[in-house]
Amino acid sequence: MDMAIHFKELDNKLYGFVEGEIDTYTASRLREGLESVKITEGLEMVLDLSKVNYMDSTGLGVFVAFYKRTLRENGKVKLVGLSNRLQRLFEITGLSDLMDIETVKKVESRK
Repeated sequence: MDMAIHFKELDNKLYGFVEGEIDTYTASRLREGLESVKITEGLEMVLDLSKVNYMDSTGLGVFVAFYKRTLRENGKVKLVGLSNRLQRLFEITGLSDLMDIETVKKVESRK
């Protein structure tokens, strides 16, 4: 599988859309895409991972590095659209406590 990332600016926010699999083979493209972002003070970035169907620890490392760089430059980054599987990956590594991740809480129906 392949990985792609593209950006769109809307309402003073920069949106990044990531698609595909993020692993040892594709992480370098993700890293290059994120490194191309010019982070300015006050930048608000939203990374949409709703079309990421697989990610390993290499991908986690890329997101952590980008998150740290954004904070150093006084910007903000939020991860959104994580599947349950990706959300769990961030939780078990403890990254969900450090990074701004928008989670969707499921409403359980009562019968």
